[in-house]
Amino acid sequence: MSSTDPEQGPSPAELAERERAEKERKAQEDAEQAKLPYKWTQSIRDVDITIPVPGTLKGRDMDVVLTKSSIRVGVKGQPPIIEGQFPHPILTDESSWTLETTPHPPGKEVSVHLDKVNKMEWWAHVVTSAPKIDVSKITPESSNLSDLDGETRAMVEKMMYDQRQKEMGGLTSDEEKKRDLLKKFQAEHPEMDFSNAKIG
Repeated sequence: MSSTDPEQGPSPAELAERERAEKERKAQEDAEQAKLPYKWTQSIRDVDITIPVPGTLKGRDMDVVLTKSSIRVGVKGQPPIIEGQFPHPILTDESSWTLETTPHPPGKEVSVHLDKVNKMEWWAHVVTSAPKIDVSKITPESSNLSDLDGETRAMVEKMMYDQRQKEMGGLTSDEEKKRDLLKKFQAEHPEMDFSNAKIG
């Protein structure tokens, strides 16, 4: 195959440029994150936030409020460290916070665990007032289809099949159903002319 063949994929130069752009985007995202007074990570199911606080604080000194759509974390009598609306709702009964001692300064941190209502979407930020990250660049952790419940598993398998079919230029499962129905109808009605019939 020649390097101009579209079937071959990106050239080494294009791959290097993509990698450079990805590193630049990640560095920019990290810089935005570094400006925040907290760090956060997420999986498709939940969000975890860590907020460094002085080592002298106790749980009763903290002002922490978690609702379905918002968060406030701070020290009583001081402006909140993080406060705002979530981009998507959380399950408050499954979400929690703890005050933990850490080996590095300032000595303690508030750990907040948020359980997402929608376990099929990534968050671009913890609160809507914070800078967004590019969720299209997230590489999900590999999970086994066997971990999913029956309905979700069937939906994911169908999406994966349809994606593979599209990549190979084939028909999606819905298009295959339409084609099979048309073939069946043609077989049952040979007297009709289907030469101009289109599936779609």
